[in-house]
Amino acid sequence: MSWLRALKETARSGLEIERQRLEPLIAFRGAAGLALVVGTSLVLFGPEIAASSAFGAFQAAIATFQRSWRPRPVLALVSGASLAVSTFLGYVTASNPVLFLCLLGGWTFLAGLAWAAGPTGGIIASSNVAIMLVTITLPTSVVDAAAHAGMILVGGVVQAALIVLFPVRRWGAQRDALADALAAEADYARRLRHDPVAPFDPLPLMTARSAAAVTPRQARRRPAELHGARGIAERLRPVLASLADPAMGVPADGLERAWVNELLGAAGSVLDAAARAVRHGEPVHLSATDLGVLKTPDNDVILVGPALRAADRLAALLDDVLEIAEGTGTESGVPEHLAPDTRHRPTLLRLVPVVLKAMRRELHHGSPILRHAIRVAVVAVAGYFVGAALPLGHGYWAPMTAVMVMRPEFSQTYGRSVARFGGTLVGVGLATAIVQTAHPDARLSALLAVVCAGLMYLLMRTGYAVGQVCVSAYVVFLLGMAGDDWSQTVTERIVLTLVGGLLAMISYALYPAWETPRLRNRLAEWLVADGRYAATVVDRYADPAHRDLDEVRDALIATREARVAWQEALATAQHEPVRHRGISRAAATDAQHALAQLGRSAMVLEAHLPARSADPVPGAAQLAEALRRATEKGAKAVRERRLPDWQPVVDAVAHWDMPTPAEDGTTPVGDPVVRRGAALLLEALEEFTRALDERGGSTRVSSTLAEH
Repeated sequence: MSWLRALKETARSGLEIERQRLEPLIAFRGAAGLALVVGTSLVLFGPEIAASSAFGAFQAAIATFQRSWRPRPVLALVSGASLAVSTFLGYVTASNPVLFLCLLGGWTFLAGLAWAAGPTGGIIASSNVAIMLVTITLPTSVVDAAAHAGMILVGGVVQAALIVLFPVRRWGAQRDALADALAAEADYARRLRHDPVAPFDPLPLMTARSAAAVTPRQARRRPAELHGARGIAERLRPVLASLADPAMGVPADGLERAWVNELLGAAGSVLDAAARAVRHGEPVHLSATDLGVLKTPDNDVILVGPALRAADRLAALLDDVLEIAEGTGTESGVPEHLAPDTRHRPTLLRLVPVVLKAMRRELHHGSPILRHAIRVAVVAVAGYFVGAALPLGHGYWAPMTAVMVMRPEFSQTYGRSVARFGGTLVGVGLATAIVQTAHPDARLSALLAVVCAGLMYLLMRTGYAVGQVCVSAYVVFLLGMAGDDWSQTVTERIVLTLVGGLLAMISYALYPAWETPRLRNRLAEWLVADGRYAATVVDRYADPAHRDLDEVRDALIATREARVAWQEALATAQHEPVRHRGISRAAATDAQHALAQLGRSAMVLEAHLPARSADPVPGAAQLAEALRRATEKGAKAVRERRLPDWQPVVDAVAHWDMPTPAEDGTTPVGDPVVRRGAALLLEALEEFTRALDERGGSTRVSSTLAEH
């Protein structure tokens, strides 16, 4: 993609406005907390301390809107406390330019590394640095700075207290995550009726898994319907895929296929009803027809073999989903035969070493997080110099803008730069018009600032540009309340915002962290994860007595994580102004489809794992080892721009096609389900090689695969 086209697309994405579900009660609560803090500070301490406290309450409320599964009061407290510390340290060192620039560079570098702990930590840390550049200009002494820092902390405490006293949709984020996972399974079941090998995006299941991890305190208060259903949703997907797949015994046409489609449709309706019940905390409303289809004895008459086992398993899992959604299981709401979800998220204090460890992992050459940290630190210091050199005053707006818009990803950095400048133009223009018309005093300015903040809380999810319109007007009113000249504020903010945005964009062009060159490595990691998952599943057939389902689950989760990492990298690379380096878009799309089918084939095998009392499947251990070694060597070939070779897997599958002497050459070796699953695995691997062969020729398809 050329630079011109990349700039056009990122600018369009930055200015895009989306239709999102608004949350007026949460926005009103945040604005009420801000009004309480600003009003009290204005009456007791004056406009300057009121401005500092307003920044603390404002930032604490924004932190609670971030996508995090931690309790919202904790986010507000962390935001308020960290901003208070930043403000005090910044003011203490501000009188010494060298010491302050060292603090600014180091603090910003750590804020950049904080993205290693996740987007929420990165956003809060970056916002603290940016707001610190404003708040350190308000105090006039060390004692005054301590008072300002204390009021900033009070702003965070007030927002946290309001969340505790006036909760809105408690556990709402976790409910939405679980409901989205069940709804995704319902949609998958319906799509399988028309496409028996339809793809499935694992992101809703991964999000639900992340939401299910809670702190010990949360675990004691978690609603019953959120405890256990996520694990059932994960078990449903392989059962649905196995039931629909023609390779597992149900022909593509005929009575059996029609009946399977009826089962899939009923399962979709039941899962949708469970999703609605979980999302809103209401009873489950089901159709008697859907239940009749799932419970009818016709299943035993029409279906046989693997399809019948899958249908029975589907009905049992749906019963478990309904028990949890209705709260009719045990006292915890979880059926007794299900293992509870006991994964705990570390508490705030125990999170510190986890975050530090994640940051240390990024301290290596080639890490995009490290490059972002270096880039944002250099830009913050350079922006401070540029702002001080310009004859405008309030030079901190240039580095503040740069820190706020910079992200580890190219498209987000450029899109936010454009959106921030556009939003600043509109917001400052509107605020200027109001000021020139109304000539507000300190109290009216405070009221207007609170209104702008409330609009920002309400509309922030519709687009960054919309939020910046409100933020720009908010800052103008707030600093006007503290005594800034209106006309000077307008000129400085527009010019210095442009300067900060340009610095951010130039820095990424000079010191980029492109995802395009790493695409082959991401693809290789997904291939290895898929191979290990398939090998782990097949190993369970080789030794049913010692099977470890936790190991299978861990391998599946690793596969999902690798797939999502690949998809995010591919989406990022598509917007980068980088020439083609080793893999075309068509090849990437085809390879992604092949690996998705490889994971799906392993998942189908997982749906039919034998009981512990079952006999080992001959040849399964050899196939598992062949899959593990071949995919590891194949990943190395992908990284080195060579075509993978799957001969060990071909030989292992061919061994099963050799007839047994005892049966006069009429019966192949191995379990029929495993043999069909192995053929699907080999087919996906061969398709992966063909996808990477961009010379136009086709790779050899083994005779074993052709027979299947």
